[in-house]
Amino acid sequence: MWKYIRPYLPYAVFAALCMVGEVSMDLLQPDIMSRLVDEGVLGISSGGVPNINMVLVTGAAMLGIALLGCLFGSTNNVFVQNAGQRVGNDMRKDCFKKIMGFSFPQVERFGTGSLITRVTNDITQVQNFVSMFVRGLIRTSLLTIGSVFFLFRLNTVFGLISLCASPLILAVIAFCIRKTNPLFPKLQQKLDNINSIMQEDISGIRVIKACVREVYEKLRFGKANGELIKTQLKILIIFAFMNPLMNVLLYSAIVLILFFGSAGAAAETTTPGAIMAAITYATQLLNGILMLVMLFQTISRGYASWKRVREVLNSEPDLKDGDFDGRTELCGSVEFKGASFAFPDSDKNVLDGISLKIDPGETLAIMGATGCGKSSLVNLIPRFYDVTGGAVLVDGIDVREYKQTALRRKISIALQKSELFSVTIKENIAWGMPNASDDEIREAAEIAQAAEFIERTPKGYDTVVAERGASLSGGQKQRIAIARAVLTPAEILIMDDATSALDLKTEADLYAALKQRRPDMTKIIVVQRIASARNADRIAIIENGAVSACGTHDELLKTSEAYRDIYNSQMSETEGGESE
Repeated sequence: MWKYIRPYLPYAVFAALCMVGEVSMDLLQPDIMSRLVDEGVLGISSGGVPNINMVLVTGAAMLGIALLGCLFGSTNNVFVQNAGQRVGNDMRKDCFKKIMGFSFPQVERFGTGSLITRVTNDITQVQNFVSMFVRGLIRTSLLTIGSVFFLFRLNTVFGLISLCASPLILAVIAFCIRKTNPLFPKLQQKLDNINSIMQEDISGIRVIKACVREVYEKLRFGKANGELIKTQLKILIIFAFMNPLMNVLLYSAIVLILFFGSAGAAAETTTPGAIMAAITYATQLLNGILMLVMLFQTISRGYASWKRVREVLNSEPDLKDGDFDGRTELCGSVEFKGASFAFPDSDKNVLDGISLKIDPGETLAIMGATGCGKSSLVNLIPRFYDVTGGAVLVDGIDVREYKQTALRRKISIALQKSELFSVTIKENIAWGMPNASDDEIREAAEIAQAAEFIERTPKGYDTVVAERGASLSGGQKQRIAIARAVLTPAEILIMDDATSALDLKTEADLYAALKQRRPDMTKIIVVQRIASARNADRIAIIENGAVSACGTHDELLKTSEAYRDIYNSQMSETEGGESE
């Protein structure tokens, strides 16, 4: 944490100096008040005659000291909050930067809800920890030590009473801290669960409504929220019992001060003003100790949150960057050399020893049954995952040797699930190429067969897309995503079932436009329909994680039983549909 605090150490030092000034003003007041009561009000040294002039002068001095203390306190708050907020700001940016560098398995291991909690609530707790540490530690220490010092200065008995009460107070604090410390990590985990459910349910709200599962999700959220409240209540109840105990100890100390003070006043060894000052110092002492409790509570929770934040900050990306900058003579070549792949924490290979070469400018269609590994295969090319065996080469270079940004600049991707952002259609298309001209954006939309429906919207390309593309149909979202991929000046285009929501005519027009306007781009398309694949240069059939056949449509009809089965099933469905 020091790495984040160090740049703002001057703020903390200045805040500490201001806090010393504020506490000093607070400690001076009771001592001045005791003299005002004894001399100004009671006139002890003047035969019981009040000294009105002294009351006015001393009262004005106390008001000035209070105002000065207020100035010190306000300045302290400004610098403390500056330090805390800036530390949190740097930490939050670094956390987000780390998350952006995570591989897919790393994001899955942490969980989306947990990452949201760590970047928001946990870092807020760390900010509070830093602020409270700077402000609370100095104030508590000085107020406690200063109050005891002035009590001894007023009367040794008063000082001893405060010292006798201190071990009991500290014992209560230690008990509370010991009971609450293990609960803070659990509290943050419960908050993780709340955020995870919220994230899932908001993303899947249409499915929830379609399946009439609102009541179930309300109960699930209520259960998670109940567990959060239950943990929170345990902490609050512990501290709720502590405050009355502290008050008992305070009033016990005050009663003892009054008892011994009255005896001292009768014996003329102390004065009423000194007794009043002692009560004030005893109250300040207790307030200091109560602040110590809050300080320990904030530190405990802040440290628990810091450990969770530190897990993110200290995580190294699973995928290490290579050194190659991506400059090659060959452009658009992809080759799988005995490539095998298994998901993390799984012993079973999804892909097993795949060898396949795709030439520059070629269009390769990939087909196969659901779950056979088609998406996993194409995800190895931009290195979303690393092979567990063999290699994947782009332009003759192992993808693990590339800098990831250099590799991904060579590749543009359109996925079946189209991710759109809450910005204009133009900005969504230009997401991977922010400096694209209007003509380039329009051309990409025309290739993707999106220009017609975009131009029919009231604001055209300046139409703002609703969150997650909710204002568009599935086919419209896919075409905007395809336009984004086409606009990017990449050598390789991957379309992972990205045309599943398009009708056959629109899909055919899309592939014809791609062939005409992007002839040199290597195209790798994962498809389910024969009609989508038959015009590709080659079609690769994936079965059980391996390439069982590869060739043209006509070749596969002769040589591949799996392809014939797909063809016959789809043709019979088409014929059945026509006969109906």
